[in-house]
Amino acid sequence: MKHTNLLMTCALTMVFIATGALQAAKPNFIIIFADDQGYGDLSCFGSKTIRTPNIDRIAKEGRKFTSFMVASPVCTPSRSALLTGCYPKRVGMHQHVLFPSSTKGLNPKEHTIADHLKSQGYATACFGKWHLGHHKEVLPTSNGFDTYYGIPYSNDMNHPDNKGKPKGGWAGMDILWNDPESTLTKWKTPLFEDEKIVELPVDQRTVTRRYTQKSIEFIKANKDKPFFVYLPHSMPHIPLYVPDEIRDPNPKKAYINTIEHIDSEVGRLLKTLDDLKLVDNTYVIYTTDNGPWLQFRHHGGSAGPLREGKGTTFEGGQRVPCVMRGPGIPAGTICHELTGTIDILPTIASLTGKALPKGKKIDGMDVTGLWKGTTKKSPRKEFLHYTSRGDIEGLRSDNWKLLVKKPRRNNARKAQLHLFDLAKDVGEKNNLAQANPEIVKELQARMEALDAEVTKNARKPWFKN
Repeated sequence: MKHTNLLMTCALTMVFIATGALQAAKPNFIIIFADDQGYGDLSCFGSKTIRTPNIDRIAKEGRKFTSFMVASPVCTPSRSALLTGCYPKRVGMHQHVLFPSSTKGLNPKEHTIADHLKSQGYATACFGKWHLGHHKEVLPTSNGFDTYYGIPYSNDMNHPDNKGKPKGGWAGMDILWNDPESTLTKWKTPLFEDEKIVELPVDQRTVTRRYTQKSIEFIKANKDKPFFVYLPHSMPHIPLYVPDEIRDPNPKKAYINTIEHIDSEVGRLLKTLDDLKLVDNTYVIYTTDNGPWLQFRHHGGSAGPLREGKGTTFEGGQRVPCVMRGPGIPAGTICHELTGTIDILPTIASLTGKALPKGKKIDGMDVTGLWKGTTKKSPRKEFLHYTSRGDIEGLRSDNWKLLVKKPRRNNARKAQLHLFDLAKDVGEKNNLAQANPEIVKELQARMEALDAEVTKNARKPWFKN
């Protein structure tokens, strides 16, 4: 009997050891998601004025993606796509951004990156801007995250003047930058911890640093188990703030100051991974939700060589900088193949060895080969472009990109057709539509067919009763 018990004990011990080893082998994931940062706003993407040595370090030790797309040119839809691997329309989150008055949010029945990793024993946390619903039922803690610390919507909302933005556009932003103390209490943006408001208004001068500190503390607390940190910074969305002690007095340098502050905080995060010896088993991804808000000039960033910016389906609105490092990602390499945020969820599923649940179609693809440089061509050959209001407007197919820009009001004007060869014209300067009517016809039919499928099978968001 004692011999039998001893054998059973040994067997159980081996099971526990094997389970623990499996857990330890699971890679960690950190996704840093900046807000309104342009394609040209990192030194590793060609900026001559913004110094980002820590983000550049990720590129140097990993891979830079030059054709990395977000699924919407504005905040809310883009964030829903990242977390669910779906075009925003498929999950009902496509119709512009959510406001403090909004009564909907990301449906907790959707399967997010956090849900998928939590089901495998990961510790999961969101520190930063959520913008997928501010009601308790749709906060991060209802969408797969163990804990949350951040603002529920954009940092320019709930202002008494001009429905969220001070009068004067970029000139008004200069005033804010010059005197942040006097304006802080006007922005009624709340800070949540889990489901409770803990600060109102939030002191935006220190949120970038606080989000990072929360991330560091979470990583230290969970260093012996797999973890997922989603770090969606509220900056550099206007209004721009940095801690008083590092603020450049020149408002013309506000955006530069803000990005370089984010970069220094990325450095603190990377140092934590160094100190804890977690570098070799942690994927770190840095990207942004959409292009720069160009109308705010020196408060709004740059799209570099790309056309237009936030709010448009031109490349400057949806092609964003992306760098990543992690297990198997070759150092100092560049990927020019088409991929994007909607591919992150299925790729993470592949890397962790657990298939996504059946029954909910997604639009993302497993691009592990692109991350690790083991495949030369992307499995993604097509990408749909939706407007900030959620209307279908374009299709990229290999190097061809078609935009069908319809007039906003019903009138006799025809839709404007734009056809670009992105391999030769990434700046979208040469419209080839008139010279290639058959290609336009083919791409438009394909665009409409793909959108029809998404529309037919779209799922409902959560609505407050």
